[in-house]
Amino acid sequence: MHDNNSLITIASHFVNPSEIAVIQPLGNGLINDTYKIMVAGQEQPRYVLQHINDKVFTDVEMLQRNIEIVTGHIRKKYEDSGMPDIDRRVLHFVKADTGKTYVKVGEEYWRVMDFIADSVTQEAVTPQSAYDAGRSFGDFESLLADVKEPIGEIIPNFHNIEFRLRQLDEAIAADPVGRMNDHEVQDYVKKIKDLAFEMSLGERLYREGKLPKRICHCDTKVNNMLFDRQGNVLCIIDLDTVMPSFVFSDFGDFLRSAANTGAEDDPDLGNIHFNLDIYNAFLDGYLEGTKTFLTPLERELLPYAAKLFPYMQAVRFFADYINGDTYYKIRYPEHNMVRTRAQWRLFEEVENGERKTEN
Repeated sequence: MHDNNSLITIASHFVNPSEIAVIQPLGNGLINDTYKIMVAGQEQPRYVLQHINDKVFTDVEMLQRNIEIVTGHIRKKYEDSGMPDIDRRVLHFVKADTGKTYVKVGEEYWRVMDFIADSVTQEAVTPQSAYDAGRSFGDFESLLADVKEPIGEIIPNFHNIEFRLRQLDEAIAADPVGRMNDHEVQDYVKKIKDLAFEMSLGERLYREGKLPKRICHCDTKVNNMLFDRQGNVLCIIDLDTVMPSFVFSDFGDFLRSAANTGAEDDPDLGNIHFNLDIYNAFLDGYLEGTKTFLTPLERELLPYAAKLFPYMQAVRFFADYINGDTYYKIRYPEHNMVRTRAQWRLFEEVENGERKTEN
């Protein structure tokens, strides 16, 4: 933990320390520690100070360059179109005394961005907020569809199902804690492998040149949007995971959590259903936001994307369980197996919902 004086010392690389009144914690981010910088005479924060988790984002130079390209491109588009109130519609990162948008202090990396005034986040997922999310993330991809500068893959193979299946194969072969003898484990191995070819469709189409990669957000959640006080979307935030991916990443990952009526690790599988109202609202918004660039094949495969993400997450939880719980934090010994069951049930529920919409 950092005290106020040490935080002011860090922030002084970006802003004049004489401006700073106090620096206080902001929000409850799981990856990066975030603080609000208050200045004298203002009720709302002026800046946001953030510690970058370089254990997750190991190439900080690439991370910030990606963000600068994305925010700069969106800002230029807004300026050219005469968009009002641009500073509340796209994030702005402050340059440090090094000339970069980050600084290394000791062994830690830090950045500062302008605080977007009179903005709020939402946690509740309703058909309206799902539509807003679909439209906003679709618009975000649309604005970035013509970026010419290369965007780096900040977490390699993040949403690559073939890579995740290879990780599972390695876990099964190693069986480091002797969990492969369990009948339920064997059952899930069979279920996952039986569908591995079908669920790897996207990667095959990409190799055949039939499916493009786009610049995607890759962490689509309702609370990664800022709203004004009237409930209108202002801008997309949390841009660390922006990278080339299939549009399935932004479509399927949102629905994996937002349309699940149960918890990600719900031990009661009876709680887990796929909310078709949320699905349809998000789909309508997303199709509206992406109508200028999405190909017919990408549109056709959006139901596949909705299935892919609970399947992929089940594979990841399951591999970690077999490996002895080395990646995800667990609260009890069977936690990753409970997560696997819950994600597999969600996968089955998405399939059931897909059949209902076809009939």
